[in-house]
Amino acid sequence: MRSKPNILVTGTPGTGKTTTSSALAEATHLRHINIGDLVKDKKLHDGWDDQLQCYIINEDLVCDELEDIMEEGGIIVDYHGCDFFPERWFDRVVVLRTETSVLYDRLSKRGYAGAKLTNNIECEIFQELLEEAKESYKEEIVVAMKSDTVEDMNRNVSEITEWVSSWSSTA
Repeated sequence: MRSKPNILVTGTPGTGKTTTSSALAEATHLRHINIGDLVKDKKLHDGWDDQLQCYIINEDLVCDELEDIMEEGGIIVDYHGCDFFPERWFDRVVVLRTETSVLYDRLSKRGYAGAKLTNNIECEIFQELLEEAKESYKEEIVVAMKSDTVEDMNRNVSEITEWVSSWSSTA
């Protein structure tokens, strides 16, 4: 049984997952794992997708890499997908939502263009990650949070930190 909760922070690229997760890790003393960085650093991928300009993640390798540390607890996982992680790993699933004009600006500043930009904006418009989270995890642990501004992010970190403080492994 875990003594600390595990949290998944998910959402469309550009919604503030890494910023929120880093601030949350600092506030709660939980460990932040950015799946994109883990995939690159440990080569947990099946090559590069030229069209989408990203690694093709090997979900089985990622899950194998994380299995033992997730059982220990106290982990914040940051990734734009959520349906391949085992349900048992997470006590809270936070889906960050961003208004599409804000998201467009953030992604454009990152150099996203063409299909990559369009696909991510459409993903947010159609709430694909929120639906994926609701289909993959118990609805009572899935929370959607607005992430348009620094104030939103700060409020989200405060609310999640409060939840972590009140979490009990018997919950």
